[in-house]
Amino acid sequence: MGELSTLFAPERVAVVGASNEEGTVGYAITKNLRDDFDGTVVPVNPNRDSVLGVDCYESVGAAVAIDVAIVVVPPPIAVGVVREAAEAGIKDIVVITAGFSEAGSEGSERERELVELAEEYDLNLVGPNSLGIMSTAVGLNATFGPRSGTPGDISFMSQSGAFITAVLDWAADRDIGFKDVVSLGNKAVLGESDFAREWGEDDGTDVILGYLEDIGDGQSFIQTAREVTQETPIVAVKSGRTEAGASAAASHTGAIAGSDAAYEAGLDQAGVLRVETVQQLFDFASILSGQPLPDTDGVAIISNAGGPGVMATDAVGDSELRLADFSDETLDRLQDFLPSEANIYNPVDIIGDAPIGRFEEAIDIVLDDDNVGMAIVLSCPTATLSFEELADVTINLQEKHETPIAATLMGGSSTETAAQRLSEAGIPNYFDPDRAVSSLEALSRYAEISSREHTKPTTFDIDRDRIQEILTSAAESGRTQLGVESMELLDACGIETPHASVVDNPRDAQDLAADIEGEVVMKIVSPDITHKSDIGGVEVGVTTDEVPDTYEDLVVRARNYQPDANILGVQVQEMVDLDSGTETIVGVTRDPQFGPLVMFGLGGIFVEIMEDTSFRVAPVTEDDSREMVDEVQSSPLLYGARGREPADVDAIVETIQRISQLVTEFPAITELDMNPVVATPDGATAIDFRLTLDAEAVQTQEES
Repeated sequence: MGELSTLFAPERVAVVGASNEEGTVGYAITKNLRDDFDGTVVPVNPNRDSVLGVDCYESVGAAVAIDVAIVVVPPPIAVGVVREAAEAGIKDIVVITAGFSEAGSEGSERERELVELAEEYDLNLVGPNSLGIMSTAVGLNATFGPRSGTPGDISFMSQSGAFITAVLDWAADRDIGFKDVVSLGNKAVLGESDFAREWGEDDGTDVILGYLEDIGDGQSFIQTAREVTQETPIVAVKSGRTEAGASAAASHTGAIAGSDAAYEAGLDQAGVLRVETVQQLFDFASILSGQPLPDTDGVAIISNAGGPGVMATDAVGDSELRLADFSDETLDRLQDFLPSEANIYNPVDIIGDAPIGRFEEAIDIVLDDDNVGMAIVLSCPTATLSFEELADVTINLQEKHETPIAATLMGGSSTETAAQRLSEAGIPNYFDPDRAVSSLEALSRYAEISSREHTKPTTFDIDRDRIQEILTSAAESGRTQLGVESMELLDACGIETPHASVVDNPRDAQDLAADIEGEVVMKIVSPDITHKSDIGGVEVGVTTDEVPDTYEDLVVRARNYQPDANILGVQVQEMVDLDSGTETIVGVTRDPQFGPLVMFGLGGIFVEIMEDTSFRVAPVTEDDSREMVDEVQSSPLLYGARGREPADVDAIVETIQRISQLVTEFPAITELDMNPVVATPDGATAIDFRLTLDAEAVQTQEES
């Protein structure tokens, strides 16, 4: 165990606010501790001589050698109690009391005082507004929930106390056991990263589960979880998939990202298996805690029922797994042993009259095949088979071959004893074949996660001074929206752009066009007009002679669209042959929890319609960037689909990394779009550009 070991294995626990009055939180917590705790319970209440037959102390400071203090007093005095406990040398404190940041400005001030106390006295503080904590290893139930957890090897944290009480009740009926349980509450001090780190060092925790509504420090959580998941899997439900607030974003990236994309990307980069339901949460936990990791993603299905076998096969086809291809030796052995009516190919159907001996031999043969990384043993009730015998055979063969197995015994009460035996041996049983496949997929995904090698992002040579000058100049002039007039920023970042300049009159526009070989592109330049194409603010293929009239037309269209728009001029830009390339987008939006969120996808005017995009939390590595490119459905266009010449994917990958470095080093950039970035066989060129700036952050960075 790590820094929080005493929190979960105390010898003396004080309940400050202990009560004899049934129906109160102080009574419930004291009783729960008195019922099961291996150590000593110390009630603290100045208005009582004793609680539940135990002598009371007048104050927590008067108690002796307290390891953990549970604070259950009214909000106005809770902070004082925490201070008194800290001054008495108590390092581990659980604040059950509500009425802090969730209760307005006065509560927020109380919570700020708690944080200051924790920093001053180096406290491990859970809560406030917490249901409490549990550790079945020492019988610790310091919660006001109605029941304790069944002992096991799962540790569970939740931002919802009600969710904990429901899960413990649900899990008890399914023989799912827990090591430690924590109600995070408001996470004023200790949060998800702290408990993930603690349980990652705990030999008694095989799987970490979480119900999360938000993550306080996304970057810290990614770093912590990456280390933890090398040895211990983390599975989490992240609620709140809403896209509220996305409509207010100024860029394509912000409009597409919503509020959930950062969590999706961040949890994946952290190595956390994200699930959507409680059923999945514990399905995955059961197989991760009980089964070895697979060597390959090939799944074998052995069944005595054709229909359910097909269902399992369909589920494998819908997953990222694959049906294992049996070796010729395996096929020969199965053919020699099984009846002629049986199917020797995967899925193996040993037909409905199969006795236990036929099941045993078929499973043994299949698991002996090196192409099989995982197996599903699937059975429906028959008069020729005992589920209990099948469970025993499955357990023995799993131990013999050390191949992960998920059982699917499709029945009711007739499966209960067999399922219990399987569970005790670490083999999960699922009535639905789809759940079995989903769980094996999670096992396979975790095998990949635990073997990841996390490389450092590449640091490119960029002109930081020039970038800072451009941002500072914009901020000082009151501009928070930068567009093509600031394309020099991309040049300073090492990103290829066409030859272009912004001019404020038709004559200069024509002179500039004359210096550019061939036809040009002309774009209205205004920080107040986000989507120039929508208002006719872009003209392509303009000859030198047409430039003056085109200039005037663009300005008139802009004025008609928005009379009060700030028109900075017109950009005259070298044309890029779009027919020889593919339009992509590289963008960034800044998430309040995770920081810069980098996007890549299909670009041009259809980006918000198609939403063929991928995301990563910055800083991104070369591997991250390459995965982003490969994840979008349109990626075959970049690799030469339908006879197209392949684009320079390496240039795209480098462009993504350079933008990641830019927004990581310059936090004043809150949103950024390069759309399109035209990917050709010869490179990647940013054609258009938009950036949103936090002027105050520019000043702060310049001063630092």
